This record gives sequence, structure tokens and C-alpha cells, in this order.
Amino acid sequence: MTATQGRLAGLSKFIFRAPRWPRTLAFAVLLGGLTGIAVFDSASTMGSRYPVLLVGQDAWQGIVFLGAPTVVAALTTTTIDRALGGRLTYNRSALLALLCELFVVVVLVVAGVFAALFGLSQRFVFDALVVALASIFALRLLAVLAVSRVSLPVASVPASVQTVVAAVLLFVYGGTARLLIDGGSAYEAYVVFLSRTDHGPPVFDAVTIDHFLLLGALCLLYAVAVWAFLVAVERPWRRALDVSVLDFIRGFIGYAAEESRDLERFFERLGQEAVVPVSVLSFRTLDAGGAGGDGDAGGAGGDGDAGGAGGDGSRDDVTADGGTVDPDRLGEEKARFVLPMIHPGPLGEIGGGDLPRRVALSAEGIGFPPHATAGHDFNLVSETEVDCVLDAADRALAGATFRRDGTVPVSIEAGESSMLAQRFGDAGLAVSTFAPGSADDVDFAVGQSARAEFRTDGLEDVLLVDGHNCHAGLSGAGPDLGHVTPGSKRSYDLYDAAGTAGEAAAEADRGRTELGVAWDPTEWTPEEGIGPLGVRVAVTRVAGVEAAYVLIDGNNMVPGLRGDLLSAVREATGVDHVEVMTTDNHVVNRTRADNRVGEEIDADALCETVRSLAVDARDDLEPVAVAGGTERTTVTVFGNDRTETLATQANAALSLGAALAAAVTLFAMSVSVLLFFLT
Repeated sequence: MTATQGRLAGLSKFIFRAPRWPRTLAFAVLLGGLTGIAVFDSASTMGSRYPVLLVGQDAWQGIVFLGAPTVVAALTTTTIDRALGGRLTYNRSALLALLCELFVVVVLVVAGVFAALFGLSQRFVFDALVVALASIFALRLLAVLAVSRVSLPVASVPASVQTVVAAVLLFVYGGTARLLIDGGSAYEAYVVFLSRTDHGPPVFDAVTIDHFLLLGALCLLYAVAVWAFLVAVERPWRRALDVSVLDFIRGFIGYAAEESRDLERFFERLGQEAVVPVSVLSFRTLDAGGAGGDGDAGGAGGDGDAGGAGGDGSRDDVTADGGTVDPDRLGEEKARFVLPMIHPGPLGEIGGGDLPRRVALSAEGIGFPPHATAGHDFNLVSETEVDCVLDAADRALAGATFRRDGTVPVSIEAGESSMLAQRFGDAGLAVSTFAPGSADDVDFAVGQSARAEFRTDGLEDVLLVDGHNCHAGLSGAGPDLGHVTPGSKRSYDLYDAAGTAGEAAAEADRGRTELGVAWDPTEWTPEEGIGPLGVRVAVTRVAGVEAAYVLIDGNNMVPGLRGDLLSAVREATGVDHVEVMTTDNHVVNRTRADNRVGEEIDADALCETVRSLAVDARDDLEPVAVAGGTERTTVTVFGNDRTETLATQANAALSLGAALAAAVTLFAMSVSVLLFFLT
């Protein structure tokens, strides 16, 4: 990803799960009670003969005046919003109301401290409260507009609930009612009937009709400010992407709070169709005796024992046809490497973020879904697009010819690029890396060109893996974050490595293919940088030469960890070639944009896990037959440059939003200062 996309990915830090609304409201009531004890000092005005009762009264008043508006807003906003055509849920409504209550509490505490330090009157505190109530109206209005996508006047109704309830309580229990009594009229009787001034905190006597007039004026001004903000931010989004910024905000809030799929629906409107190759390499066991004897049944010769591993089991000659295996003599699938030219993003389970897990689960054997050479422009727009990828993987193996022959692995270096490559039958597997240099995604076009460089006569199906195994992080990888783009020096290094590796693999010694696998889901979590697939290891042996392929379900690795893992495997198994890969699974980036393997977990513990699995995989070696295939499928992805445009617009909106928030804060402070001098 680019630096701009990295800043957009930083939005993942705001992702969290909205708690169930009963839990949210319970906390809101508790907060109101505690704040009441701190703010309403009944003992100083009513005596302290029964301090426990007075503390209870303070808590009760906090619950009524702070908690009650939150509870009412949480329970009624959703009902009103949905009646008016909105989509706000109770969990989101309760969370929004609680956040507004917290804001009011903070404003009251700060205003109280200022009043105590500078000897200001109680009116100053209520001036600040008015600004707070108007501010939460603006916040709620923006949230309702973003989530429900209704008009501004309609959204103002549910958005005003919390502010209106708090204002009504101030009116009923404050000093305003007494000011409205005009002596003996029916209106007096009505006001006296409604007024509960004798039941409210004495400090409420400072509330006057001016506060309510000011509250109405501020709410109107803040509504205009919200409208102006949306107009200002919406215009460039419409012009550049022909979508609404509110749709993006609604989708992001929905996913952050409740894992809704609104964000995918937004991405679908952005998406473009793309034809991508899906390459597969399947390893199957051989039925007992099925590979021995004649050339038709594997052609490896020998005594016909299980798997036909005659002689020394390491360097048998293979027949001219590559040891083609009769389908009736194939056993179960032992492992499957699947490489769709898709990027597993953008974040969490959205789009293709959970692509590696889905791919692995679709395999009959142990699935290996390493990272392909594709960047964020090739993110799938929705999870349903993954089905197209899985169908293509199945089609790629339909009618495939399984062979027993393979070549010994070869390791190639060209400039900054290193590559471990091996042929199996008429398919090739190549793992590239720029380690120890920091690198991120390889551009789709670069990967396609490198695949073409690798191809040689008789080899059309190439699984070119981006090892994705060394990155310095969003803050240390430079302006392009290590993205390998067309025309860069690294792209030509990759081309040279792929061309040389393809030629070397074509000329390498051949022999029977053996495979061993091992897998541990581990106890690490996505928050610790390890996805649900854990760690998987495959060890191959051809003509006595062994190679270990280590796949970790994560998004890149901290610098230096790859080298430690390579050393651990070599020391434990003595294999000739080793490479480490990550899946780039973006479920680990649900709440953190930069969550590389090795940042949160102990490196020694990971090395021990990989070492143990490598030993188990080597012990699991047995003769196999291999088949490869590639199918193209049409999917909807973000599209060329659309990710960059989206990131640019989102970052601009964030900057504008921050500036507007600063302006609103400055305006609120100015109003408070003005009220101080005028009242």
C-alpha cells in the first residue's frame, strides 16, 4: 500500500464492537449517579444530619438529570428514527447516547473547576451546559444523518431527543418556572403544576429563560454547521468517485459497531470488474501399491510397496511422461496451494479480508493460501466475491493430470530479489522476497510480468508467491511503504530473478516428489498478529533434496524475524532450502493498521512453533502425485487507482472534519466567554 492508503488503513484503530444496549444503559445510569455525588453537594445546603441519605439523594439527582436523558434517548431515538425511515439500531443508539452523556459530564466538570478557581457564578456552569447540550445535538445529528441517510429536517427529530429531555428537566426542576409565573392567572396554576423546583438541586435556581433561548439558537447554528460540513465534504466525493461520503461513514460506523455489511455495499458502488488468474497446486497421496511396477501407474519402478517408493526412495528415474498417475490410483488430497491474484483486504472480514481462511477451508487437504502479487487495488469489494475465486480454484483442477515427477528446488538472487522455485509436473511454485529489505505488496502488473518471465516450455501454470515477510511498519518503511510498482528497480530485480529461476527449474534434476505437512492453529489471536490458520509447514523432497515452505497466517513480519525462522528450521531439520511466507490475512488489521507478525508475540515462541512443525512435516514425508492448473475468473475489485482516490478523499475529509471540530470548539468557548461577560 502507499502512504496515503496507510493513513486510510489507520482508521482501523477506531474499530470496536458496540456493546449490547442494556449494558450500555447500565453504565450510563451508574455514571449519572457517580457524577451526581460529585456535583450535587446536598450536605452543604441541607445540613449533614443524615449524610448517607444525602449522598443517596445526590446520586439519585445525578441519575435523573444526567442518566435519564441518556436512557430516554437510547430507547426512543431508534423508534423515532425507524418510523421516519432510518436504520439506527438500539445498540448504536445507546452507545451514541452514552458518548453524549460523557461529553456533558466532562464539560460540567471542567466548567465547575473553572468556576471554583476563578470565583465564577453558577450561571457560568449552566452556560457551559447549554453549549454542551447544543454540541451533543450536532454530534447526534451527524451520526443520524450518516447512519440513516434521511434529510436534515427529518434527522433533527431523533437527534434532538437527548437535548430536549435534558432541557425539559432543567425547566421543570429549575428556576425558570418561577420567572414565568405572572400572578394568579391560569398560566400560573399550570406552571406551578408542572414545576418541581422544590425537588430539584438548589443550584438549578441559576437556570433562567435566557438559557433556553440560547440553547435553541445554538442548536440552530450547529445544525447549519453540520449541513455546511456535509456539503463541503460531499462535493469532492461526488466529483471524484460519484458516491456519498455519508455512505462511507455509515458503512464504517456499521462495521465498527456491529459488523454490518454496509461498508461492502459502499465498496460495490466503487468497484470495477477485473479478470484475475487463480492458480492451484494439489498434492495427493497414492494408494498402496498404486505407484509401483509399470510406468502407467507412476513409472517410478521399485518393489511396489505403499506409494511405490522403490530403491532408496530418494532419486528414482521417472518416465518420459513424468510418471503420470492413473486417477483410480490416487488417494486423498494431502495439501493444496491456492494462489488467486487477489489482495486479502481491505480490513477485518470486509471484502476479501478473510480470503485466506475461506480458501484454506475449501481445500480437501491442508490448505496453503500464500499472498499473491497484488495490491489494494485488487481488494474484493464484498465477501460474496470470494465464492467466484473458490469456484475457479475447483475448475482449475477439474480434469488435471497428476504426475509424480518434480525438480529439486533452486534458490536465485537478483539484486534485492530472492526466489525459491520448484517444478512439480507441469506446474511451478516460486516464492519471492526482498528481505532483508522492507517491502509491501507487489503490484498486479509487476506480478503478471514476473510470471511471464518464469514460464518456460511446457510450464504454463506458475504460482508466483509474494513472501510478504519483512516490513519496517507504516512509520518506518518510507513514503511508498515498500510497494513494488512498475518501473521501479525492485520490479526489474523481480523480473530477473523470475527469469533465471524459471530456466534453472527447467534444467534442474528430476525425481519422485514426496511431501510432508504439519499445522498448528496456535493460541495466538488476530489482535496478536496471527490469524485463524495459525502456522503451516510443507516439506518437499525430490531426488534427495528437501525444501521447507513455512506459511504464517498474518500480515507481513517485523525485520529480522524471517532470518530467525529460517535458522530455526535448518537447525532442526537440516533441510536444504527454506522460505517463510505470510498470507496477508487482514483479519489481523481489524483494529490496527500495522500489526505485523512478531510485534505482539514472542519471537522465540514463534521460532519454537515453526521448528516443531518443520520436524513433524519432515517426519510426514511420503510419495505424492501433483497436479496444477490455472483458471481465470471475473470478480469485482476496488479497481485501478480507486483505492488511492478513496484514500485521498477520506484523508481530506478527516482533515476537514478535524478543522471543523476545532472551529466548533473555538466557537463554543467564545460563546461561553461571551456569556460570562454578559450575564
